[in-house]
Amino acid sequence: MHVDIELDLKGLECPMPLLKAKLALNNMESQQILKVAATDPGSERDFHLFVEQSDHQILDFQKDDSAYFYWIKKG
Repeated sequence: MHVDIELDLKGLECPMPLLKAKLALNNMESQQILKVAATDPGSERDFHLFVEQSDHQILDFQKDDSAYFYWIKKG
């Protein structure tokens, strides 16, 4: 999947991963894709709630032993 911007937000705690992702999305063009890597377990809930309340869309979500990964398409 083509990614326009990639953010490594590992080590940051709530609410910083979501705030930094929102700032990045604000500076992107519609339909561009943001990839976020985060280690905060709360980010899973935060990101899914955020896209439900916005025009953005999570195209893919993965988690492994080291991090949570989100591919978000700007609405």
